[in-house]
Amino acid sequence: MTRPPTAAQRRVIDAADPVTGRLRGTESQLTALAKRGLAFRHPRPPHDHFLTPEGHRVRQGITRAPEPTGETPAPTGVFAARVGGEEGATEAGPARRREVHSAWQGLLELRRMTNPDQAVDRPCGWERAHLAQAAALALEASGHRPAGQRGGGYRVRETPQPEAVAVHEVDGEALRACAATLEGAGWQVSEHREPRTGGRYLLASPRRA
Repeated sequence: MTRPPTAAQRRVIDAADPVTGRLRGTESQLTALAKRGLAFRHPRPPHDHFLTPEGHRVRQGITRAPEPTGETPAPTGVFAARVGGEEGATEAGPARRREVHSAWQGLLELRRMTNPDQAVDRPCGWERAHLAQAAALALEASGHRPAGQRGGGYRVRETPQPEAVAVHEVDGEALRACAATLEGAGWQVSEHREPRTGGRYLLASPRRA
């Protein structure tokens, strides 16, 4: 089970700038938050630390104990968008929708703070390093249903192609809707067909300009 932030870490998170998510604290506190995926160090001077999407979620009090699913925990132990096919996934309720909305708003702020031109209409470096989660978050935040919830739904999977994920959907109309959502979120999308099954899927890559 993921440990909640310590009292000292929570005070640093709660004191973050409400708009930018900029953090103030000791170097050890900020480093510890970054290791837990709750903060990131800005690559440009003065190298301030800012809340990640998960950090924004914690700051807003959208927390919950992890549900036992029998799966191996995600490496970061923090919020993860559903890529589809997770065991034990249930229909998204109000708490999950608030969680996803907060993570998406935090990601938009992350784009603004880390893209050189402060653009929020295209993915940032964090998304390029977490392709499947980033694409799945864009889909889930727009109301698409991940596979495993009453059948159907999307599945986002890594591919051998650099900076590209595959998005599968059982329904053609839903696949096109996924493509429109990802394009609106700043991804380049193309549709392809599986050579063996003939099923259609999307290849999505973060747009750079």
